[in-house]
Amino acid sequence: METLFSLKPLLAVLVSLAATPLIVASGKRPNMREGWTFVAAFLKCGIVLSMIPAILDGKQLGITIAQVFPGVSIAFRVDALGLLFAVVASCLWIITAMYTMGYMRAEKEHSQTRFFTFFAIALSSTIGVAFSANLFTLYLFYEVLSFSTYPLVTHHQDRESRVSGRKYLGYLAGSSIGLALPAMIIVYSITGTLEFTPQGILSGATASPGLLFALVLMLVFGFAKVGLMPLHAWLPAAMVAPTPVSALLHAVAVVKVGAFSVFRVLTGIFGVDVLAANGLNVPIMYIAGFTLLAASLIAMSQDNLKRRLAFSTISQLAYIALGASLLAPSALLGGALHIANHAFMKITLFFCAGAIFIGHHKKNVSELDGIGYKMPFTMGAFTIGSMGMVGLPPVAGFISKWYLCLGSIEAKEFTFLIVLLISSLLNAAYFFPIVYRAFFRKPADWVPGKKYSMAEAPALLVVPLCITALYSIVLGIIPDFPLNIMELAQTAVMQITQGG
Repeated sequence: METLFSLKPLLAVLVSLAATPLIVASGKRPNMREGWTFVAAFLKCGIVLSMIPAILDGKQLGITIAQVFPGVSIAFRVDALGLLFAVVASCLWIITAMYTMGYMRAEKEHSQTRFFTFFAIALSSTIGVAFSANLFTLYLFYEVLSFSTYPLVTHHQDRESRVSGRKYLGYLAGSSIGLALPAMIIVYSITGTLEFTPQGILSGATASPGLLFALVLMLVFGFAKVGLMPLHAWLPAAMVAPTPVSALLHAVAVVKVGAFSVFRVLTGIFGVDVLAANGLNVPIMYIAGFTLLAASLIAMSQDNLKRRLAFSTISQLAYIALGASLLAPSALLGGALHIANHAFMKITLFFCAGAIFIGHHKKNVSELDGIGYKMPFTMGAFTIGSMGMVGLPPVAGFISKWYLCLGSIEAKEFTFLIVLLISSLLNAAYFFPIVYRAFFRKPADWVPGKKYSMAEAPALLVVPLCITALYSIVLGIIPDFPLNIMELAQTAVMQITQGG
């Protein structure tokens, strides 16, 4: 595949980074500060979208920034899968910025300038991961993302947030430094390169099955942002952060970077043939399958709405890891699609949780009786997101789960077909009771004959969640909308599975 030299990947990474001095300088003028945030978000999104025609034309875009060691460089290369992830992240940054502005102002949060600054750095790191041409570049931006989101997780600066922040950074930095970094050095010593290739750079390399087995576990668990058990406890702990951070963690950036990194490692470092020939995918399948079910069971017992959503995220991320490890073309496609589909559905759910808190100061599921009477738009959007998580049409989650089920059949792994179906039932068991409470139970202040007026959160919170809910349906009805984004994922999968 032809790779064209282009500055666009570098510009897409740098644009939000370049906005941070302007955001800091405008700290005493909130409108200007947030104006710079929106300017950077729209520029980033425009640059990313401008790459679509070249990728659809069967080309890649690339640029090498610096040669660090022989065979190791800081470089960007845009292929279909990376562009799919970047389009989702850059589009959602615009919507999340709007929501964040409404939330932070409504709560009169302190240190808003610091918040928007690190928010921009986190998005820069996310795009850096999406466009990484090799494991070294991906690792650098992965670490920058961990440290740039730490101030966001600890935003409230109280004891609980500091404890949670230490757990957050301890899990993510500890695993990446202790597992992913040594594994990366070993891979380099075997192959002399860290470049992602469709066949995997370990294809044809001389390495014992035992070493390969150790490497795959070190790299999968080293990128702990994917949330596979037992390295998942950081994710619920991070729920002490403001809701816009939770939305960023669970939809736009952190966990998706983890899932994307694991997807890249399995396909670009090991390759389908090496994984299948040595049975390296088997432990990943079972770890993902266990995480799928266990996290769903834990979610059912959580009364705090954000914690329930956090354990739901752990379960849903395992779908992506399972899709990558099943190795069948449809499963790989389903995993790639779920990176995008889950992003829109899960950010909708977290936006709704934040709107409920801002509008009525309710955090727990047990407090949501009749909330649909007062917040019909918010809870309508929550219902759409819940349907998608369960895998019901016409919401986008149905499409990715459909392909994951097909992939299980193609791989003749019928156990995991059953796991996927049971998981969807468990999803319904912890999402639909919330919907039932909202619309079919009477409010605590119920008075017969009383008419309840609508009491939604401010428009800056409600409009974004309605947009993401609507887009979740659009992606379910028209899977290649807009601009054939889903075809880009399919192209990437074909490159991986057919080696070209």
